[in-house]
Amino acid sequence: MKEENCIFCKIANGEIPSAALYEDDEFRVILDVNPATKGHALILPKNHFKNLYEIDDQTASKVLPLAKKMAANITEKLQCDGFNIIQNNNELAGQTVFHFHVHLIPRYHNDNQNFVMMQNKMTPKQLDAVRDEIVGETVSQ
Repeated sequence: MKEENCIFCKIANGEIPSAALYEDDEFRVILDVNPATKGHALILPKNHFKNLYEIDDQTASKVLPLAKKMAANITEKLQCDGFNIIQNNNELAGQTVFHFHVHLIPRYHNDNQNFVMMQNKMTPKQLDAVRDEIVGETVSQ
């Protein structure tokens, strides 16, 4: 299923030209037209899912193996020094196109990018409170 006004649906399904790196029946992997670094690519499902919350389990189960395959290939070909795999959901988290996609970002020394999260300190008691809020009870180990 495609969404008529979705630019990523059109790119993933070949209606808009792109620099494709890989394609199969369910996905197209393209170079990002506004790359963070050399080789920055996007994994686009051909079916439309707004974000991670909407993608079906069958499609979702194929994304990480494809990301691994593409990251290994890009790393080998471009000799990058590291790799980020980023998937944003909703505007606050940085999603700008509302079609599920995964960013594959090769990293190079002095590439002027910084995707490092700021860490917050939490006590064991605070961590337990958050865990209990998420799962509703203590998880047995």
